Amino acid sequence: MPVVWVPALLRPLTQGREQLQVSGRTVRQVFESLNLEYPGLAERLCDDQGRLRPEIAVVVDGETAIEGLRAAVGSDSEVTFLPALSGG
Repeated sequence: MPVVWVPALLRPLTQGREQLQVSGRTVRQVFESLNLEYPGLAERLCDDQGRLRPEIAVVVDGETAIEGLRAAVGSDSEVTFLPALSGG
């Protein structure tokens, strides 16, 4: 099963867990599995139309997934949802 790395800002929704294993063959399926197990993640990662928020990037196996929620995920993939960082 894919491994999802949870950023610190979202860990209160996952009982503090940094790493989770969930099923899915696309980022959307992984996300849906996460939201079933940890309600509230959907509101933090997606907009009202179910699209990934523009300030969230998805990284699959070390590469930014330009396909977003449609990106393929392998059974041994690592998935990370990264909130945008700002600064000067």
